[in-house]
Amino acid sequence: MRNYSLWDHLILHIDGALSSIQPYSTSTRPSPADILAIEEDDLNKKQRQLSGSLMRINHVGEVCAQALYTGQALTARSKETQHKLKKAAKEEVDHLNWCQQRIHQLDTHVSYLNSFWYLSSLLIGLTAGLWGDKVSLGFLAETEHQVERHLHKHLQRLPLQDKKSRAILEQMRKEEIEHALTAEDAGGIPLPIVIQWSMQGLAKLMTIVAYRI
Repeated sequence: MRNYSLWDHLILHIDGALSSIQPYSTSTRPSPADILAIEEDDLNKKQRQLSGSLMRINHVGEVCAQALYTGQALTARSKETQHKLKKAAKEEVDHLNWCQQRIHQLDTHVSYLNSFWYLSSLLIGLTAGLWGDKVSLGFLAETEHQVERHLHKHLQRLPLQDKKSRAILEQMRKEEIEHALTAEDAGGIPLPIVIQWSMQGLAKLMTIVAYRI
């Protein structure tokens, strides 16, 4: 059996991930909107544009999360930490695909910069993992806390008529909270406030760009 180097694993993960963020990739779980059999609401043009832009931002967020956790898993010290990170990354793929499906239903597009978002986040994840498992898990927890707050704001901004998007974001928010708690229970330590602010700044920049591109 061949023993893969870190570089081999990195190339394999990048290849698989870039394939997964292409249109019409498959989820392991159906969308919450499909489970609840929510029918499409009659949104006007302005409402569809707002929902589409918000869902595009959330899709980019899931691309970044998948890349972050993949990078962290590659540099994790223990098998247990590696397993938790891979599990979180796998569940983020479902979130990513739910957003992608909804984006197409709203007749808009995913971000044209997804490959850039992925590779940038992968580098950040690799770097975070090099600081050790406790820091890496703390990074995961802080990421999920910020995503949860971000989703809460989007739920407030979504048109009330867009029940499909709302069902997706509510389920995502629930699972992001679970990811954060799991990481903290596994030994993740709080990050310095400067790191938290930096993460918020990068997320804000991503949000501004992804809203339109």
